[in-house]
Amino acid sequence: MAPVLVYSTRVCPYCMMAKRLLQAKGVKYEEVLVDLDTQRRDEMMQKSGRRTVPQIFVGETHVGGYEDLAALDRAGKLDPLLAGA
Repeated sequence: MAPVLVYSTRVCPYCMMAKRLLQAKGVKYEEVLVDLDTQRRDEMMQKSGRRTVPQIFVGETHVGGYEDLAALDRAGKLDPLLAGA
């Protein structure tokens, strides 16, 4: 399974929904709380080109935020991405 990285904050409802979706699929992920570490926020912005959270990466692929993740799931494209296909 491809590694999953989630940049998030402690209070973001979209972050919580993204993490719930991943947990429901049994996906283990690394979470980086950017509200606690400004250097990691800068890293997130450089990698994604975005300032908002969550920002989700599956392997080297930038998925985007929660709505992007949910859209991939609805289209049946999330599972193959998670499997590293």
